[in-house]
Amino acid sequence: MKFYPYQILSGAKNMEIDAEILNSSIENEEKESIFRLYGWKPKCISLGRNQKDNFLDYEFLQSRNIDVVRRLTGGRALLHDMELTYSFVCPQENLEHGANVVQSYMEISQILINAFKKLGIDLVFGGQSSVHTKFDYCMLVSTGADLTYKGKKLIGSAQCRKSGYILQHGSILYDYDRKLLEEIFHEKVDTSSITSIREINPDIRFEDIIDLFTSISFD
Repeated sequence: MKFYPYQILSGAKNMEIDAEILNSSIENEEKESIFRLYGWKPKCISLGRNQKDNFLDYEFLQSRNIDVVRRLTGGRALLHDMELTYSFVCPQENLEHGANVVQSYMEISQILINAFKKLGIDLVFGGQSSVHTKFDYCMLVSTGADLTYKGKKLIGSAQCRKSGYILQHGSILYDYDRKLLEEIFHEKVDTSSITSIREINPDIRFEDIIDLFTSISFD
């Protein structure tokens, strides 16, 4: 597996690179899976591919220097702030059950489960299958693609598929600003449904997460 080391880039550039990796893999009939880890600067909201943006106050976002981009994947909006984002691209045939959406989520997410186990964080795949459609903020929406810790959502992921290839990317919450989230999404952030690395273990540094993935053998 090819590994793209952690980079901090703008939201537009991050989405451009994810699209380039997917399209290049298709064009070159790439057989090797690709894992990428990245951050965002400035803070950025990414909207799902078909999500409406009428809940956003663009004047407020501009005053806070928060960008807005649209993802290739579906789902609800995310605030990329105190978090890390991963992306994974591969041909469907690289996975045992690549043609099945739910099972492919499970196979790809196993990379994250195995990684966080090294930090003493035992993640479980899948939340509730129902989706609370009133929420615009993705982390408040429970889906079968979640990775949870003791019943609370820590990592939310989404997929898109093109020409027999899969792009899956997701947000790993290191920490979150509850007040800012509520100002952006105009909804109460129920902290009983989400968690963060800092809440699980405040001794784990942001750099420890980056080092964790850098040290993994992707061969």
